Amino acid sequence: MEAPSQDPAPTAIPPLPPKPAASSFARVSLLVYTLLIVYASWYPFSGWRDMGLQPFDYLSARLPYYWTLFDLWTNIVGYIPLGMLLVFSLHPLLKARWAILPGILAGALLSACMEAVQTYLPTRVPSNLDLATNILGTAIGALLGALTSRYFLQNSRLLALRQRWFSREASRGLVVVALWPLALIYPQNHLFGLGHVIPFLSGLLSDLLDTPIDLATWWINSAQLSAEQYWLAEIIITACGLTGATLMMLLLLRPQAPKNALAALYLISIIAVKSLACALFFAPENAFAWITPGAVGGIFIGTLMLAGLAFAPPLAQRRIAALALIFNLVLTNAVPPNPYFISTLQTWVQGKFLNFNGAAQFLSVLWPFLALWFLYHPVHRKARGV
Repeated sequence: MEAPSQDPAPTAIPPLPPKPAASSFARVSLLVYTLLIVYASWYPFSGWRDMGLQPFDYLSARLPYYWTLFDLWTNIVGYIPLGMLLVFSLHPLLKARWAILPGILAGALLSACMEAVQTYLPTRVPSNLDLATNILGTAIGALLGALTSRYFLQNSRLLALRQRWFSREASRGLVVVALWPLALIYPQNHLFGLGHVIPFLSGLLSDLLDTPIDLATWWINSAQLSAEQYWLAEIIITACGLTGATLMMLLLLRPQAPKNALAALYLISIIAVKSLACALFFAPENAFAWITPGAVGGIFIGTLMLAGLAFAPPLAQRRIAALALIFNLVLTNAVPPNPYFISTLQTWVQGKFLNFNGAAQFLSVLWPFLALWFLYHPVHRKARGV
């Protein structure tokens, strides 16, 4: 009698490959960069008027008579990151090569709107040449984004490194952390003294009410500090700014990440960006003019604080980072301008960098509020259990 046949053992079904995920870092970066372009294109946001021209008349106008290679390169280079971020942000909705054309169209539409609104600004002149160079920059960026997408997006080595060193919810924080060195480009009264909103609000109210308003006079009541008090204030502001920003960066890291090396690299990048900005805006010999006794003392104290706080639990790091940034913000707006800083600012070369200066100033004012938004963001607090 034959033995009953047995059904073969069921084979294991291989797991489905994970669905491609969108890059939160690219999309948040695209939003921030677009805001910076808008601010730089419409800066200084004053003197709006109607000259009887249609907003898109510049498209059919003759090419401008006066232009420089610096202007052309600035327009091209300024839109290259936009094109790259547009391609990265469309992943995985569109493959990289199919995202090139939509990215170029989006950049062209943004630039056309920026130029059209400049029709109503007395200090700005809409230009079809600017539009053409902006589109060219977007196209170059979109092509670079398509060519480099495999190095930054799904299954890339950089993405694997990001997943190994940084927490899953770190995308928002990485954008804020990356913006800190850029926010320091604009000259500040004190090193790391970001968020100086008093002059910004004074100018805004003066334009809205059409009368000069100086909030600093009311806020600090024309107070004057001694040299020792200015020195002490810069130490505190520098130490708090360094501690708050670096602790925020450490909050993004996983336990196995090389925290000390990344923190040191972060500080070195800040020093390099700050020195380069001073060399460009003032003079090459002033590249290290920001190194004052107060700044050195603040960096030293901030480094000592970070040496101990690096081993603190995430809850303590988050609270101390927020407290340090709030104290930095309050003190930055409470301390009167340093006379030495005012005299140094008179040598600032703004001509060719006028548009860039507007975006840099906006970022220097906005950054502390972005950092505090991230530190108290519900997703971040839930992920850390704090």
